[in-house]
Amino acid sequence: MGFLFNELVYRPLYNLLIFIYNVFPFSDFGIAIILVTLITKFILLPLSKKQIESQRKMQELQPKIKELQEKYKKDKEKQSKMLMEFYKKNKTNPFSGCLPTIFQLIFLIAIYRVLFNISNAHLIVNGSILYSFVSNPGQINQYFLGILDLSKSVNFSQFNVSMVAQSLLVVATAIAQYFQTKMLMPTINKNNQSKTKKGKGQDLTQMMSSQMLYLGPLLTLFIGFKFPAGLALYWLVSTVFAIGQQMYLMKNGETTNQKVVNIKD
Repeated sequence: MGFLFNELVYRPLYNLLIFIYNVFPFSDFGIAIILVTLITKFILLPLSKKQIESQRKMQELQPKIKELQEKYKKDKEKQSKMLMEFYKKNKTNPFSGCLPTIFQLIFLIAIYRVLFNISNAHLIVNGSILYSFVSNPGQINQYFLGILDLSKSVNFSQFNVSMVAQSLLVVATAIAQYFQTKMLMPTINKNNQSKTKKGKGQDLTQMMSSQMLYLGPLLTLFIGFKFPAGLALYWLVSTVFAIGQQMYLMKNGETTNQKVVNIKD
């Protein structure tokens, strides 16, 4: 598996990053990271679209799913049977969003390793893994737009003016993560809110969504401050792209509410 990951994902991304760095003027590593991020996002566009549609549909079905779970809570076998029938009637699969997530996670790990390894090598390219048609630039210019050092993480014990831009980048990434998560959260209408207050507490799905709304950005802050700024730049561009994609899908009615098909006992 390690060999396949290196040859099919890691090495192509590494070479693509260096190739773009060589081809585009000004030798700006940040621009190369942005372009590689956009290229990978466009490659994964069909998968990410399917994931968003699956998430939105599951959110639309959630009230009925909860109702079935409550109705058959004393008979788990019957509950599972009714839920499977409900999913089948509504032409959805609760696990359909997993595969796109796995593929995107693989690319995230690969791009992280590429940036982390280059940073750890003091921005010196490893020529042994370059393809024959990709020239070795040797030492990479680590600055983005001549301001942001992409090879360093924020060191609060030695904080200086040069780290202000990097800190702003990390904060912007966390804010973008917040809005992306918020866009995917289910809309809770007044009827559902009143039922929740009368019940035993907030719905588990709502609680998890609310927690992820804040845990995601906090995790982004931690990673952004802890690891090289190049990774934060990748994360910001990737998140902004995802937000734009979600807005486009919702605007064009591709994730609008669909009629829920009920099942008979």
